[in-house]
Amino acid sequence: MDRKKRDQAYNKYVNAKIPKTRPWPSLFNSFWVGGVICCLGQGINDLILLWFPQMAEQSAWGYTLIVLIFFASFLTGIGVYDKIGKFAGGGSIVPITGFSNSISSAALEFKNEGIIYGMCVKMFTIAGPVIVVGVVASIVVGIIYLFI
Repeated sequence: MDRKKRDQAYNKYVNAKIPKTRPWPSLFNSFWVGGVICCLGQGINDLILLWFPQMAEQSAWGYTLIVLIFFASFLTGIGVYDKIGKFAGGGSIVPITGFSNSISSAALEFKNEGIIYGMCVKMFTIAGPVIVVGVVASIVVGIIYLFI
């Protein structure tokens, strides 16, 4: 009986502390912020192709990704991307900038433990599984493509 009262009190406490969200504004903010990030990427790509017309489109997309990753890491470092993420929710994590943010924030969180054992190791706790899955999936697809 005492345990049941304790569980009820705990559930009441948890429900009081859970942040209240409004689903429609959250979905709308997620949609338009993710769209703005993607439009910025398209704009950067168009500018690169405008400035360097002889560049291949694949190369331009590579440079676009580098620019987006740099800006996301920079904004994470100065604390702005976290505010964008809090406002936009999933809209800020879907593009490649979200992956850059997750790696950068993990590295910044453990920077006081040193360069090697702090930043470098903790950075790959998030990035490592993603990189491994990407490499393994590309190998599997490559082998399937080889035989087809």
